[in-house]
Amino acid sequence: MTASDAFDSWWAELAPVGRSGAGGYRRFAWTAEDASLREWFTGAAASLGLDVVLDRSGNAWAWWGDPDAHGPGLVIGSHLDSVPEGGAFDGPLGVVSSLVAVQLLQEKGFQPARPIGVAMFGDEEGARFGIACAGSRLLTGALDPDRARSLRDGDGTSMAEAMSGAGFDPRQVGRDDEALRRIGTFVELHVEQGKGLVDAGRPVAVGSGVWPHGRWRIDLEGRADHAGTTRLRDRSDPMLDLSRLITEARSSAERNDALATVGKVAVSPNAVNAIPSHVTAWLDCRADEEAAVRAVLTDLRGFGPAEESWTARTAFHAGLQNELASLLGAPVLATGAGHDAGVLANAGVPTSMLFVRNPTGVSHSPHEHAERDDCLAGIDALSKVVEQLAGRP
Repeated sequence: MTASDAFDSWWAELAPVGRSGAGGYRRFAWTAEDASLREWFTGAAASLGLDVVLDRSGNAWAWWGDPDAHGPGLVIGSHLDSVPEGGAFDGPLGVVSSLVAVQLLQEKGFQPARPIGVAMFGDEEGARFGIACAGSRLLTGALDPDRARSLRDGDGTSMAEAMSGAGFDPRQVGRDDEALRRIGTFVELHVEQGKGLVDAGRPVAVGSGVWPHGRWRIDLEGRADHAGTTRLRDRSDPMLDLSRLITEARSSAERNDALATVGKVAVSPNAVNAIPSHVTAWLDCRADEEAAVRAVLTDLRGFGPAEESWTARTAFHAGLQNELASLLGAPVLATGAGHDAGVLANAGVPTSMLFVRNPTGVSHSPHEHAERDDCLAGIDALSKVVEQLAGRP
């Protein structure tokens, strides 16, 4: 089977899962859609003769070879979950490309000198419970298990309850040293979430690292009242504070060469004819330098931002980066987006990334896209990487 045939087949199988009426995807952790994605991954891996195991936090690992007997191995892969109304490529491109790369190498008769794993990380986007890369953070111990179990979605369901409902025991989640010992090297392929490759005129790049980034919760208090009878001067409306927060975050980001976004808001009581009593907003802030992020937070300190997650600047393995860039003749790019690769890198795993060109640069949107030829170029690049890295002990 050719790379294009394998890619087209698996891509078509995934396409309907979690598709919304608006054209995007809603593939949230520990839901029926998540179960369908996990079933698909297990079936696709089994068709290649790979053994699928779950770690303590529900991340799935499909192994070609025995990492306990002959590891640590080379792991490739990404995630399948999405943000609300997300695009098709963010995450799934890396998983599908990894499976296709394994299939091509098997058909070529390649005999790996060490085990090869394909990873499917859970809850990378954090769309349901608010913590990005929750699966890999739990795996590495970067996220406290008790905190994770107590996180709640917008309907009040805890992560523990959601896991239990999906048939997974939440009592076992946490750092998994056995699973970590199996990972000698990790390479994640991902659609680029920007225009670096468009500007470079190249289909594939090697990642150099991830910008420092974090999420903060901000609670704005007001007083509920009647929208039709309360004089403007008598109101305590937290929506006015929200508008000020949004504009001040934008202004501070511009001054400090950062990116700041208020993209999620919860309003109570959320009625058309009622002045809100409370607004909760979530701020996402990132920059090339941590000092720039902290400067934005300093400017917004009057709003009382409470940190929910933070990831320091992550530099991928320099030797690996140089080797892959030389092997592929590819440019090197940093990214402002967080990834499971960054979490593993911060845990001491030699890690790199491959980025595939996104012609519009749009991501976390139904308009996210990658041309088929560029996807195939990414698969070719990943196959070369696997052959080189797994061809030696």
